[in-house]
Amino acid sequence: MLLAWYKRFSSQPHQPFFTSGILFFLLFMILFIFSYSNILFLDKSILTYHAYTLIFVVFIQFFLGFLFVVFPRFLMQAEILEKEYMQQFFLYFFSSFGIFLTLIFYSKITFLFQICLLIAQILSFKLLYTIHKKSIIQVKDDTKWILIALFVGLISHFLFIVSNIDFKYSYFISKIAINSGFYIFLFMIVFTISQRMIPFFTTAKAPNYKINKSSKLLEIIFFLLILKVIILSFDNPKLNLISDIPFFIIVTKELIKWKLPILKVPAIMWILYLGLYWIPIALFISIIESLMAFYDSSFYFEKAVIHTIALGYFVTLLIGFGTRVILGHSGTTPHANRFAIFIFIAIQFVTILRIFSSFSMNFAFDYQTFINLTAIILLIVLLLWSSKYVKILLKGK
Repeated sequence: MLLAWYKRFSSQPHQPFFTSGILFFLLFMILFIFSYSNILFLDKSILTYHAYTLIFVVFIQFFLGFLFVVFPRFLMQAEILEKEYMQQFFLYFFSSFGIFLTLIFYSKITFLFQICLLIAQILSFKLLYTIHKKSIIQVKDDTKWILIALFVGLISHFLFIVSNIDFKYSYFISKIAINSGFYIFLFMIVFTISQRMIPFFTTAKAPNYKINKSSKLLEIIFFLLILKVIILSFDNPKLNLISDIPFFIIVTKELIKWKLPILKVPAIMWILYLGLYWIPIALFISIIESLMAFYDSSFYFEKAVIHTIALGYFVTLLIGFGTRVILGHSGTTPHANRFAIFIFIAIQFVTILRIFSSFSMNFAFDYQTFINLTAIILLIVLLLWSSKYVKILLKGK
C-alpha cells in the first residue's frame, strides 16, 4: 500500500517539490513568528535566515517543481526520469529539514546542511542545462535566461555560506548574497516564467488575444537587476533612483503593451495578472523611498519594497501557478472557484498589511504587533490553501 502511494506521489515532479515547498514555507514562518515573539530564542539572526530560507529553501523548490515539468516541454525533450528528480527531492528535503532543526538546536552546524542544499541546486542546474544543451530547437532564449538566473543563484548561495565565517567582510558578503539571490536569481526566474507562461495561458482563455512582448526584454531586465544589486550594496536609498526609475518605466510600459484582457478571462488568469502588477507598485514604493531620503531621511520604509515583491508578486504567482498545475496535472480543468479566489484576495490583503507594517513605526504604531499579525495571517492562508491542494499532491496520480 505504501509502495503504491509512493509510486503515485513520485509520478510527477511537481508533486513532491510543491509538497516540500509548502511544508517548509509553513515551518520557517512558524519559526519566524516564534522567534520574533520571543517564544523561541535562536543564536542566529532570524532576520538573516528568514531571507535565506525563503530564497534558497522555499521558493526555489516550488519553482523547480514547475521547471522540472515545463523545461522539457519548452525544449521538446523527453520528460525527466522519476529516478533523477526524486534523488534531488530527497536531497532538498534532507537539507531543508537539517537547516530547520539546526537553527533551533545547534546552529553551528547549519552550514553543513547549507552545503548539501547547494549541492542539490548544482545538480538541478546541471540537469536543466543538459536538457537545454540537447535540444535542437532554434529559439531557446527563455530557458537560457532561466539557466543564467539559476547559475547566479549558485554563486549567491555559495557567498552566503562563506559569509557564515566571521571575518571583516562577512556582513557585506551576506548582503550581496541575499540581494543577488532575491533579485538576480529568484526575481529573474519568476519573471522569465511569467513573461513566457502568462501570455501563453491567456491565448488559451482568450483566443483573439495576440502576444505582444518587446524584443530583448529579458536582457534589459537582467541588466537592471544587476544594476539594482550593485546600487543596493552602497546602502544609500537616494542612489536607488538610478535603477528604479528606468526599471519602473520599462516594466510599466511593457505591461501596458501586453494589453492583458483582464475582464475577458476567468479568475485563474486575472489572479496571475494581479501578481504582475505588484512589480511596478514595488518599484514605485522604492522611488518614493529614495525621494523621501532627500526630504526626510528619518522616515522609515523598513523592507516595504522587498516584501511587496515577495508577497505580492512571488507568492501570488506561486499560488496561482501552483493551483493551475496541481489541478491541470490531476485531470481537473484548471479553474479558480470561490475558495481559490478567497485565498488570492487574502494574499493581497497580507501584502497590503505587510506594506503598512513597514510604515507603522513612523506613526508610533506597534511595529512588532503588525509584523506578527501579518505573519500569522499569511500562515493561516497557506494552511487553508494546503488543506485543499496539498491533499491532491499527496494523493498523487
